[in-house]
Amino acid sequence: MGDKKILSIGLVCLDIINVVEKYPEEDTDTRCLSQRWQRGGNASNTCTVLSLLGTPCAFMGSLAPGPVAENLPDVSVEDFSKVDLSQYKWIHWEGRNAEEQVKMIETVREYNSKQEEKNRITISVEIEKTREPLYQLFPHGDVVFVSKDVARHFGFDSASAALKGFSSRIRKGATLICAWAENGADAMGPDGVVTHSDAFPPEKLVDTLGAGDTFNASVIYSLSNGGGLQDALTFGCQIAGKKCGVHGYDGIVQ
Repeated sequence: MGDKKILSIGLVCLDIINVVEKYPEEDTDTRCLSQRWQRGGNASNTCTVLSLLGTPCAFMGSLAPGPVAENLPDVSVEDFSKVDLSQYKWIHWEGRNAEEQVKMIETVREYNSKQEEKNRITISVEIEKTREPLYQLFPHGDVVFVSKDVARHFGFDSASAALKGFSSRIRKGATLICAWAENGADAMGPDGVVTHSDAFPPEKLVDTLGAGDTFNASVIYSLSNGGGLQDALTFGCQIAGKKCGVHGYDGIVQ
């Protein structure tokens, strides 16, 4: 695929992080040691990590002209129709306005149907929030990331249980991935076999904000470069673990 890029579609936002001595107990006052503002949002964070890993990537979403904005619109299928798909080898959707996103994905499927296999775009989707409209994305990804929150919402108590429970919702030949925080992550490939990776916790837990996005990006990086599912899963857990040991994303890739 040469220098083709990975496109990440979804949210960019402003994260305001207050650093405290320890996690505050409910209904208590805690002195703030420091505060920082940083760019956040799932799709944006995914691009940050892909970039740090050395992969050409692009972000698609609404940007504000100033430091703070309200009511930014989600990407529409009309917006997406202007994208030159030939630039990309992989497109990742953070589940948001799912009905529009399904239409975008159908556009890519149509594009792929006219391409040689080597030029086809891999489609991944992330279903993170427990919102009913997002569940229509399950059958549309070649790679589907489903969150622990969604899995627990459906009554599953482990990543492996979630994969088996959601397996009927995905398209034939797709890969389903579920990370489960300190319990690592599991994945089910097209053959239906479940693989597992343990977590790689840092010596000191510092900042978990964006750890899930880091995991997703690292898995996408590995798979898009021809890595196997087990290796991609392990790599995702390793880089996510490093991220939890640092503020922001500095130093997650050595």
